[in-house]
Amino acid sequence: MATGLISSRKRGPSISQRLPHALTTNFPDISSLMTGLANTFSSHSSHVETPADNGEIVCWFLDMRSLWPTARSGQDIWNMPGAADTMSLISTAEQKTISGKMFAQDAKMSLGSALLKRLFISQALDIPWSEVKLARKGDAKHGKPCAVDEAGRPIEGIDFNVSHQAGLVALIGWNGKKRHKYTPSGSIEGYISPGTTFSTNVMVGVDIVCVNERDDYRTIDQEGLDGWVDIYDFVFSDEERWTMKYDVDYVTLLDGTHLTRDELGRHDREIKRNKQITLTTPAGKRVTFNSDLLVDAKLRRFYTFFCYKEAYIKLAGEALLAPWLKQLEFFNVRSPKPGMPARCSTHGQWGEEVDDVEVHMNGQEVTDVRMKIQSYEESFMVSTAIQGEIQGLKVPGFTKLDLKSDVLSYAHKHLDVSPSEFD
Repeated sequence: MATGLISSRKRGPSISQRLPHALTTNFPDISSLMTGLANTFSSHSSHVETPADNGEIVCWFLDMRSLWPTARSGQDIWNMPGAADTMSLISTAEQKTISGKMFAQDAKMSLGSALLKRLFISQALDIPWSEVKLARKGDAKHGKPCAVDEAGRPIEGIDFNVSHQAGLVALIGWNGKKRHKYTPSGSIEGYISPGTTFSTNVMVGVDIVCVNERDDYRTIDQEGLDGWVDIYDFVFSDEERWTMKYDVDYVTLLDGTHLTRDELGRHDREIKRNKQITLTTPAGKRVTFNSDLLVDAKLRRFYTFFCYKEAYIKLAGEALLAPWLKQLEFFNVRSPKPGMPARCSTHGQWGEEVDDVEVHMNGQEVTDVRMKIQSYEESFMVSTAIQGEIQGLKVPGFTKLDLKSDVLSYAHKHLDVSPSEFD
C-alpha cells in the first residue's frame, strides 16, 4: 500500500491520467481490457488450456521490522551490519533507489521486496540468482514488474506482485510452468503467429495495509468520519463511500466481545468520536461504550475496501486502471477479525480470512477474478487477487520466510547455479 493510492493522493489529483503509449486503448471498458490482457496467451497457442495446466500460486511474506533495529532516519543503509553483503544480491539500480530512501524502514522494505522478487523468479524459472533480470511491462516507470530474458523480452508463464507496509513485505507469484523458446531471429517457436508477444494468462496482485499506521484521527476529529472518507472520492464510488460512513460489520468492545450490526441498530450511523453510546441489544443486554470503538471499526472497514481495490488494480499495473477507479466497486465487504499481536515469546498470528467479496466493473460483476483478505496481528490486512484462466488454481495461505535462512542462504547457494542443478 505504501506506493499505491494513498501516497498517490499526496502527489497529485490521481494516480495516472493516461494509459502507456505502448498499449492500445480500443477497449469498451476496463473489464474488457483486463480480459484481453489475460487471454492474449491462449489466443495464440494451439494448446487448449485445462485447469491442470495453470501451474501454481505461492504467497510469501517477510517481516523486516527487527532488521537493523538501531537504524535511524537518513542513515546510510550501507553502514548497517551485513548490509553490504545483502545489497550485493540486487541490481545497481535497485541499490541506488534503496540507499536513497530517507527512512530506514522504507529502505528495509524495498530491500525485502527486491529479494523476494528474485527468489520467486529464480525458483519459478529454475535459473541462478545472478541470471534473474527484471523490467516493467508497458510503462518503463510505472508498469508492473516482470521477469525478462537476456534480450529484455518479458517471459510468459510467470506473474508476480509485491506490496509492503509498516515493516512487512508480501509477494504473490504465479508459476505457469510453461515456457517458449525464441529462434535465432527472435521469433517465437511453436506458435501459429511467429513474432507474437505474450501476456500472462494469469495475473496476480497483492496489497498489505496497516490500519493504525496513519494519523487519521486528527482529520476525523476535525471533519468527522464522513469528511475524512470523502477525501478519497477520487478512489471510491458514491455507494462505496456511503457504506463506509454508515455501515459497520461489528464493534469490538474493550472486554473483547463483539457487537454485531443487528445489535448496534441505527447507532451504526454515528460518525463522531468521543461520544457515549448506550443501547439495549435484541437479547435485552444493556451496553454502554465510547463511539471511538465504532469509528475504529469503520476505519478498519475502510481499509478493507482499500486493500481490495489496491490488490485488484495491481493485477495489470496501477497506471492502467487509474481512470476507472470509481467504476471498480466492491460489495459484500467484511473486515476480517484481527489476529494476535507478536509477544516476547511468540510470533504474530494470522486472524480471520474472508473470501466472499463481490467485484463489479461498470455495474457488472467480474466473474474471472478471485479475491480474499486476511488479517495479521491486530493492525495488518493482506488482500490477494488472481484473474484470468484461474480454474483449478488455489491461493494458499501466506508462508512466512526468514530473511537469513530462507532468502539470503538460498541466494548464496544458487548465485551461479540453478536450483535443479544444485539439488
